[in-house]
Amino acid sequence: MKPELIALGQYLAGQFDNREQALAEPAWYVHLHLWKRPVPLFLDDSITLFAEQANIVNLNQPYRPRLLRLRENPRNAATLQVEYYMFKNIEVVRGAGQDPSALQHLTPEEVEFLPGCTLEIQVEKISTAQYRFRTNHSPDSRCSFTYQGNQYQVSLGFEVTPDELLVYDRGIDPTTGKAIWGALLGPFRFTKRQDFSNELFVKSF
Repeated sequence: MKPELIALGQYLAGQFDNREQALAEPAWYVHLHLWKRPVPLFLDDSITLFAEQANIVNLNQPYRPRLLRLRENPRNAATLQVEYYMFKNIEVVRGAGQDPSALQHLTPEEVEFLPGCTLEIQVEKISTAQYRFRTNHSPDSRCSFTYQGNQYQVSLGFEVTPDELLVYDRGIDPTTGKAIWGALLGPFRFTKRQDFSNELFVKSF
C-alpha cells in the first residue's frame, strides 16, 4: 500500500470530538463524539473504517453508522478515493464505536455499496512524513439511498491532518436540493482524543 493511504487510515482511525467548537458556538454546533474504528473488510486493496457519532448528552444513542473504504484511485494515481457503504441491518453494529467486538466478524454481504458516494481525495504533502487530505462531493454527483422506505440524500466531505479533522457532511432535501442538517455554516472541527491506528488492518505486499 502507498504510504499516503496508510497515513490517511492512521489519521482517521480514532475517537474524536468537537468540544472547543461547541463551547465557542453552542447555537450552531452541538457537542459530538465521532468514532472511526478499523474493520477487517476488503483487505486486499483497502483500509476500511466503521464510523458513527453521538451527541455528548446521549452517548448511548449513536447514529449514522456507515463504512468508509479507503483505497488507491484507479483513475488518478496522484489521488486516493473513499467509497461509502451502508449496513443492511444497522442494529447489528449500533454502538460499535465504543464496543468494536461486533465489527470483527463483519462480511461483505452485510454491507451495501452506495452508488454516487465515491469521492476523490486530494493529497498534499505538508512535511517529510505528514499530509493533508481533502475531499468533497462533486457538484455533478448525487449520493442518495433508501432506508426503511425513506429516500435520503447527503453531500459528503472531509479534510484531515495529524492535528485536526474537518467534516463537511450535510443532509440534502431531495426535492429542493437544499442542505437541511449537518455542516450548514462550515465544517465540524474535530480533535482526536483517542487513537485507534494501532487497530488498522493493513495488508503488506
